Amino acid sequence: MESFKLKIKNKNLRVGIIGLGYVGLPLAIRFVQEGFRVVGFDTDENKIEQLSRGESYLQHIDNQEILSISSEKFTATSKFKLISKIDAILICVPTPLGAHNEPDLSFITGTLKNIKPYLKENQLLVLGSTTYPGTTEEIIATSISSIQIKNNINNNYTKKKSKNYVQKLKVGKNFYLGYSPEREDPGNKNFSTKTIPRVVSGVTENCLSLTKLLYDQIVDQTVPVSSTKIAEMTKILENIYRSVNIGLVNELKMVAEKLNIDIFEAINAAATKPFGFTPYYPGPGLGGHCIPIDPFYLTWKAKEKGIRTRFIELAAEINAKMPFYVERKISEALNAQGKSLKGSKILILGLSYKKNIDDCRESPSLEIINLLLDRGVNVSYSDPYFPNFPSIRKYNFNIKNIKLSPETIKSFDILVLATDHDSFDYDLLHKDSKIIIDTRNRFKNDKKIIRA
Repeated sequence: MESFKLKIKNKNLRVGIIGLGYVGLPLAIRFVQEGFRVVGFDTDENKIEQLSRGESYLQHIDNQEILSISSEKFTATSKFKLISKIDAILICVPTPLGAHNEPDLSFITGTLKNIKPYLKENQLLVLGSTTYPGTTEEIIATSISSIQIKNNINNNYTKKKSKNYVQKLKVGKNFYLGYSPEREDPGNKNFSTKTIPRVVSGVTENCLSLTKLLYDQIVDQTVPVSSTKIAEMTKILENIYRSVNIGLVNELKMVAEKLNIDIFEAINAAATKPFGFTPYYPGPGLGGHCIPIDPFYLTWKAKEKGIRTRFIELAAEINAKMPFYVERKISEALNAQGKSLKGSKILILGLSYKKNIDDCRESPSLEIINLLLDRGVNVSYSDPYFPNFPSIRKYNFNIKNIKLSPETIKSFDILVLATDHDSFDYDLLHKDSKIIIDTRNRFKNDKKIIRA
């Protein structure tokens, strides 16, 4: 273990990062920036080819940043046999939901299956994917403890040739296992992988010590906790906190509408209180890879223990209904003009789940489009980050990306601001539109603007 620590401190350690998406790629960049040799693993050959050409496939990471790490310090591959040459293995794969909102750990278990033949003594494996409390110990530690490895030894007494003996990997003794959840926020210019404090944990004290020391090399602050379960709970707690508070203000938005109150003005006024209040803002629903999904990991685990998480589930239910609320506001606006939803022309502004990024995972924009198409609406969209409509498992629509101009804007019955990208020309949108359904409080109140 001491030699392992020395390798970390001297940066002679070879790091392997499995999953080169929104979490794994920034992590790889940070390790290279600090002088470590990094091998990035991914099953997507297109990503590997782009990285080998020095090209980025993430909008918030430019090509220059990729080119700066494309040297002898970084390689990308789909060949998991290279795991045998890695010292520290960091798993950053997705953890989506199944058809019935149950945890889908297939990416984690699939990764374990791919790397198990190549694991060896004195490696450190750290899971970074969001998951329910207990995953690291119940799934990964159990899997590792079943691995048998062969070592060659020399018999000094009989002077025979070397022979093989079988030994099991033992977590905390000859193999180390930790958990450190991701805290990435793509597009946030105030925080980066380096400056966001990193929660670290280990199955044993030795595991925690190595995990903390490794992340100490690339982040300004590590936050050690006493078990992997606590670290797993910490990550889910962070996102449930946001989900519940967003659910609260989404419900208050609907109440405020009936009372003829501007909920955004009320929230901003409340935010002037210097203690006891954190502002959250309503919107068209939840999106992204964390907040709409992570709470269900805990509700599933709680049900396993006979506990019903009613508060968490209610917030998720409210947030999931917000696209329907937006659809109703569109229908009401058309009715006021003597028009129906069917056959109307609607332009959705923004596909991303939040502004200024090229990520539309779980975006409420997609569900709004889905609802409108089901009602016979002629739907188009405009989003500078998606020249073509992305192919997504749940949503795969043949709709066009519209270039905004006075003529195209005037041709639509309603514009729906679903994602408030800073690159939109809001003066142009306001001037030439008939009606705007504003779900993000981007426009000032007037006769054209309808809050939703």
